[in-house]
Amino acid sequence: MTYPRYTPLACSLPATVPFVGPETQERARGDAFAARIGANENVFGPSPKAIAALQDSAASLWMYGDPENHDLRQALAAHHGVTPGNIVVGEGIDSLLGYLVRLMVGPGDAVVTSDGAYPTFNYHVAGFGGALHKVPYRDDHEDPEALFRKAAETGAKLVYLANPDNPMGSWHSGAQIDAAMEHLPEGTLLVLDEAYIECAPEGTAMPIAADDPRVVRMRTFSKAHGLAGARVGYAIGAPELIAAFNKVRNHFGMNRSAQIAALAALEDQDWLSDVTALIAASRMRIEDIARENGLSPLPSAANFVAIDCGRDADFAKRVLDNLIELGIFVRMPFSAPQNRCIRISCGTEADLDAFAAALPRALDCAAKG
Repeated sequence: MTYPRYTPLACSLPATVPFVGPETQERARGDAFAARIGANENVFGPSPKAIAALQDSAASLWMYGDPENHDLRQALAAHHGVTPGNIVVGEGIDSLLGYLVRLMVGPGDAVVTSDGAYPTFNYHVAGFGGALHKVPYRDDHEDPEALFRKAAETGAKLVYLANPDNPMGSWHSGAQIDAAMEHLPEGTLLVLDEAYIECAPEGTAMPIAADDPRVVRMRTFSKAHGLAGARVGYAIGAPELIAAFNKVRNHFGMNRSAQIAALAALEDQDWLSDVTALIAASRMRIEDIARENGLSPLPSAANFVAIDCGRDADFAKRVLDNLIELGIFVRMPFSAPQNRCIRISCGTEADLDAFAAALPRALDCAAKG
């Protein structure tokens, strides 16, 4: 009998995905969630102009999308005051991280991240045989100086830093990261994930030139723009690095609908401003609900709030499991000590009313063990 001849690396990897989706959990429990506030989606939705553009373009979907993403790259370059040569578009930040790791990381190559940071990055590093080195969070924040020192110790090719951070919602000012760059060793590329940057206070984005070869910045339309289902991300970086993505990317990976929706969303800055205000108000409501139940919300610059459950990881997991049993989809950090928390995505008034009703019951059941 003939079997697939997998590579030794593939044989060594588990057949798992970094996240268990809410749909999987709904199938397991045999019922839909009353509130889907765990995946950091933007429940307030995309721009009405993006929706209209998709509807108007439906008849053109017999065509492939432009493999150069020309119109979207031109618009993004104008929006950021850079050149189209500084922009590559991909199927969400997840795919761009995969392409970048494929370009940079071979078997045994060192890569640095924070213990408990975005697991999809780790998934890609493992998939190409890289050696992952981790540093702990400091006061529930990623620690840029520690990350960069670890990169120097290990000779890392890449160091990953999210600002604002997922899963804690914490953030550094752009000036703080810029100051920490003096510790970034020569030859190490900073992968700066700015997925939540539109939700953050002014000054959070690092003031650095797009042509600086030390940094590649990742942005997305999945969060503030409300297009998570379309899978549109982009990277801003030095032209030489951006051009290298063409060596490995899926040139027809961006579907035509996603390109059209993202372009229309980018042009509707009024809607973006309205949505970020709704996100800020929702964060405040989540914080109030937490305090009403004797819990401590952590300050957040993202579209979610991490809530300190005040005890250990086992207790937080019981709270999470009870919320899911009550029909409220939420998540929690994976690593200690952040896993003393649960994480609540911003939601509608109805979503948060359901969460507010379920949380006391979840806490009571968790306290009983």
